[in-house]
Amino acid sequence: MSETSGGEVLARMLQAEGVEKVFGIIDGTYFGFYSSLHKLGIEIVTPRHETCAAHMAGAYARLTGKLGVCMASNGPGVANVLPGLAVENAEGNRVLCITSCRRPQIVYPDRGGTYQSFDQVGAISHLAKWSKAVVSFDRVAELMRTALRHCYEGRPGVVHLDVPETVMNGKVKADVPTWQPHQYRNVEPIVPPPAQVERAAEMLAAAEMPIIHAGSGVIHSGAFAELRRVAELLHAPVTTSWAARGVLPETSELAIPMPFIPLNNEVRNDADLVLAVGTRLGETDWWGKAPYWRHPSEQQMIQVDIDGHILGANKPAALAVLADAKLFLAALAGRLAPLTGRMNLESRRRKVAKYREKAREERTKLDEKLTDMSVPMNPAHVAHVCEQVFPAESVLVADGGNAAVWAMMFTASRVPNTILSTFKMGMLGAGVAQATGAAVARPDHPVCCIIGDGAMGFHPQEVETAVRNGLRVVYVVLCDRQWGMVKMNQQFMLKPIKTLIRKSLGPDETIKADLGEIRFDDLARSMGAHGERVADPRELKGALERALASGGAAVVHVDVDPVKHMWAPGLMHFKDMHLEPKGK
Repeated sequence: MSETSGGEVLARMLQAEGVEKVFGIIDGTYFGFYSSLHKLGIEIVTPRHETCAAHMAGAYARLTGKLGVCMASNGPGVANVLPGLAVENAEGNRVLCITSCRRPQIVYPDRGGTYQSFDQVGAISHLAKWSKAVVSFDRVAELMRTALRHCYEGRPGVVHLDVPETVMNGKVKADVPTWQPHQYRNVEPIVPPPAQVERAAEMLAAAEMPIIHAGSGVIHSGAFAELRRVAELLHAPVTTSWAARGVLPETSELAIPMPFIPLNNEVRNDADLVLAVGTRLGETDWWGKAPYWRHPSEQQMIQVDIDGHILGANKPAALAVLADAKLFLAALAGRLAPLTGRMNLESRRRKVAKYREKAREERTKLDEKLTDMSVPMNPAHVAHVCEQVFPAESVLVADGGNAAVWAMMFTASRVPNTILSTFKMGMLGAGVAQATGAAVARPDHPVCCIIGDGAMGFHPQEVETAVRNGLRVVYVVLCDRQWGMVKMNQQFMLKPIKTLIRKSLGPDETIKADLGEIRFDDLARSMGAHGERVADPRELKGALERALASGGAAVVHVDVDPVKHMWAPGLMHFKDMHLEPKGK
């Protein structure tokens, strides 16, 4: 029997789970934990802020399919990590957060006046799937096993375990066996019932115009090839949630890219049957309601998800299937293949051809903005040129209000699981650390982060994190020196007629919507990164190529026209999304 600490028990359990990276800032309150990680060869990646540790873990988990682990120290460290946990849980990323707390004798409940202490479990329990505190060394392994079960059950999200500093660091003579994952949780994906697969195949074969609507569950299960196979067998168009963009490459004739919102609405209204896979059909999907979707009385839905609580929750399902997306789609493809002769494929081909023509028309209309070569530049150039310069396999991170909209509207996803943003939360600044987490997850390709100057101002210190860790991240900062999306809303609220005529109001006509300048290129150089500033669209490609050629972290400060930046395409649809659809 040897001496061990609670932190060492946790570290060994993570090692058994195959964890290779842990994100967080070191602190003496959990020295027993991170020193054990170090001894076991698990790399500790340290950002400059705990919120960023959560975002790094979330991006890493989404891009690798592995468990993302972050840590935070009691009191201030946990207070700092809270925004990151709220976002990563909303985005549905598999993150385990381990925190320290003060000794059991003075917390839960607080003795009164306890230093660096608050109800950490109480706070995080409202932001996470599960949050509990360890009370003694004897329960560390048991509660960690429970936490890991929650990590892998149902929809991915944040799970939290709070461990007292005395338990984390104190040595105890004990023989604590390390169980293997299969000994305490399900390690196999959920297999679809054959009868339901057969029923789904029959429904899809008989449908006049079936479509597939894919969500993040397709990403988490890695079901890209299976999704494509089913879509091709059915010759069914594929729409997605914003977060699932590119699960079917948007170069495919069957892909209906999300930026073409009116076309998406048309496709969803034409369908008499929807195969919804790994999606909650949330607010950004209009809850699956008319007029953005066909009324349920005329449109059936087959819904497939690993979370039984979401089946039929927002749109009634004719067939609700609790199953892993990859296994379901693979089994469905096998049952559809012999049924293709019964399908009305010619009618579907005509419809799909019409959709592709409309997509080309919408793309041509959007691309008219690329003929604008004025200085400072039209924001449309940024994502367009990034797409030319970065490899197709590079991860694109979009952050900001209007900056993210411009990035989405002028990007075509060519490789599955290469677009990151906080589509469910719209969290400014998260992209700075999502980009570093993406670079840790995929070191073979540079990461492109298109971000607004307001959003970049939340966490610019993380450029040093990228430099220190040798991460290939290029931050392309769209600078208009204003809270653009907020300013646009203010202008329409305060002086709508003048706004429509003049496109912009003066600084004295809006409320605190303007910002001073931060020279992000100079800031980057001060932290050891490559930095450039550009305002002419003719010079953008060269600046980006030099940033990539630097071989490390880089920041390109891009001056964009502040008025054109405010009038981002698609804002009307974004505003409509916040209103409850009138359909039932």
